[in-house]
Amino acid sequence: MRDFTLDDLKLFGLQLFQPWSGYRYSLDALLLARFCGVLPSGGVIADLGAGCGVISLVLARVNQAVSVVAVENNPDMAAVTERNIQHNTLAGRVSVHCGDVINLRKSYPDSTFDLVVSNPPFRTRESGRISPRAGRDAARHETTAGLADFIAAAKYMVKPSGKICFIQLPARLPEFMAVASDMKLSVLRLRMIHNNAASPATMFMAELAKGRRSAPVVEAPLLVRDMAGEYTDEVWR
Repeated sequence: MRDFTLDDLKLFGLQLFQPWSGYRYSLDALLLARFCGVLPSGGVIADLGAGCGVISLVLARVNQAVSVVAVENNPDMAAVTERNIQHNTLAGRVSVHCGDVINLRKSYPDSTFDLVVSNPPFRTRESGRISPRAGRDAARHETTAGLADFIAAAKYMVKPSGKICFIQLPARLPEFMAVASDMKLSVLRLRMIHNNAASPATMFMAELAKGRRSAPVVEAPLLVRDMAGEYTDEVWR
């Protein structure tokens, strides 16, 4: 059995190695990368819980003059990210930090990044079905760091003028909003993701900021598929 696959992301001019039977990225990573928007030239991005590096690499392609730090706690996945950086000739702009988000204060001064983005584990240790495939459980379930730890790390790392972008399950929206409020982070944008127009939300994306007060803008829902089961035009883009 092959250890890795090499998959094309032609829209972004990328090829990504992924474990054959371990964690593999899904559509949510691409939707989040697009949700972040475009940064000014010279911006600095941190990707917390980078996995194989898909969000880091997409953001480096979308933003041609930024640098990205891909933070990944799992040494095996950090090695995959490094491999993908080298394969896509992005070593000059994307780097890997193998470490836990809980310990990032030891490695970076505060208010360093223009954008902190995270597709963290969706489920708590006690919830959800445990995956039988090696590597997937750590990606889907919180291990050392919980949602509040990811948000706290993002707040520490982002500049007051910058932004924080997360994706999570709707079931965790009350927790997310409560943690953000406790940390004095403003929710600037909120967007729900639905499989189609008749389905309940399956995920949400949120943009946070520190040091700014603003009422959140609840954006139009993002529909992944039309009622015929085909990807919508927005998702294709």
